[in-house]
Amino acid sequence: MEELLQEINEPIADAHGVRLLLWRDDLANPDLPGNKARKLKYNLAAARQQGHHTLLTFGGAYSNHIAAVAMAGRLFGFNTIGLIRGDAPAEGHEPARLNPTLAQATADGMALHYLDRSSYRRRAEPEFLAEQLARFGPAYVLPEGGTNALALPGCAELVAEIRQQTSFDALAVAVGTGGTLAGLVTGLAETERVLGVAALKNGGFLKAEVDALTHLAAGRAFNNFSLHTDYHFGGYAKYSAELLGFIQQFQARHGVLLDPIYTGKMMAGVLDLIGKGYFARGSTVVAVHTGGLQAWAGWGERFGE
Repeated sequence: MEELLQEINEPIADAHGVRLLLWRDDLANPDLPGNKARKLKYNLAAARQQGHHTLLTFGGAYSNHIAAVAMAGRLFGFNTIGLIRGDAPAEGHEPARLNPTLAQATADGMALHYLDRSSYRRRAEPEFLAEQLARFGPAYVLPEGGTNALALPGCAELVAEIRQQTSFDALAVAVGTGGTLAGLVTGLAETERVLGVAALKNGGFLKAEVDALTHLAAGRAFNNFSLHTDYHFGGYAKYSAELLGFIQQFQARHGVLLDPIYTGKMMAGVLDLIGKGYFARGSTVVAVHTGGLQAWAGWGERFGE
């Protein structure tokens, strides 16, 4: 396995006396990289234990989660159904119209079905889920983003893996649905903290989401994390020349490609916070590269290379 912990030598970190490291979870599992594999680990075990042969889940047309569930189905012998937010490709033109994410999901065996936005908003309602299971047959239902109580222990294991290689004062992670952050929160020791960098605009609701998840998984809320909502660069999956410039420069300096949806924002936020003196001098901060690099193919299709 490749070395997963990488020193990130940045002048701003040196000036503020902060040791900055990057955990390469994008390299941890070549077949199913990043935090999605961790979220799926115990869900797949539960699906198998409950006798399910099919996974049913939800996501946008460029979703890392959709890509991961389709690949997990192929690797571990599950049928997969993806309910995709948005209109279906024009009839008779579907193969040519699929974006790279959905084309790969189809290649991995996922059956795609499309929901208009009104229907998609009902994705967590029990009645709506019952309707889908009546339509498609028995299936293990995974929520959008793979975030539920069973996602947390897989993410919590990451903390112990990092701790085996280095002591640290803080972890940093990008936040979409809050599941990865919540899992890390439950795995921390008393003196450790984690900061989450929201990838979407108006991410103030995420604290309540994390609290609800940790209540489900651990029976209580935690106060060992913080959320930072000022680094969304215009919103979820929005084009930002500033962010793309940062990603390009970071890759040139460190040989690491970040993605434009999550990890680019997280790393930009961490460096900005270091510059603002957020971390005490002498701190060790480990930023987590959660993968998501499959998004670049869809990004190029939408915005150009």
